[in-house]
Amino acid sequence: MTRIGFGMDVHALTEGRKLVLCGVDVPHELGLAGHSDADVATHALMDALLGALALGDIGKQFPDTDDRYLGISSLKLLEAVMERVAEKGYTPVNVDITIAAQRPKLAPYIGQMRETLADCMRLDVGQVSVKATTTERLGFEGEEKGITAYAVCLLESVQ
Repeated sequence: MTRIGFGMDVHALTEGRKLVLCGVDVPHELGLAGHSDADVATHALMDALLGALALGDIGKQFPDTDDRYLGISSLKLLEAVMERVAEKGYTPVNVDITIAAQRPKLAPYIGQMRETLADCMRLDVGQVSVKATTTERLGFEGEEKGITAYAVCLLESVQ
């Protein structure tokens, strides 16, 4: 049996925070606001994985009212999500993420992002796709107020 999941997340850009995307520190004068490290791309990925198994979203699993998650690396949360995926008897076939940001340019970091996620998820890097796009200066992302990420995944039963 196969299952498909979709996730989407958005965080505002703010001063005084690091910019972390797919577990990679990306040099930029602004970071993302949030309770955890605010890794918008990893959050979208986790929502896709959880959604594929009808387990809700990261807000349900890791509420921002719980101080255990204050400042936590989203990769730690992804590890916990992967445990839930395995407990349900599934494994990812592939995942695909698109990050919408006007700046910074993300192309130099895409390979490292893919490798970081693949390592965390115990997948081959060929099963992990990360892409970046601008919004041609339109909307929230184009005005450099925030970053949006979209993710899809395909899971297959291992039982």
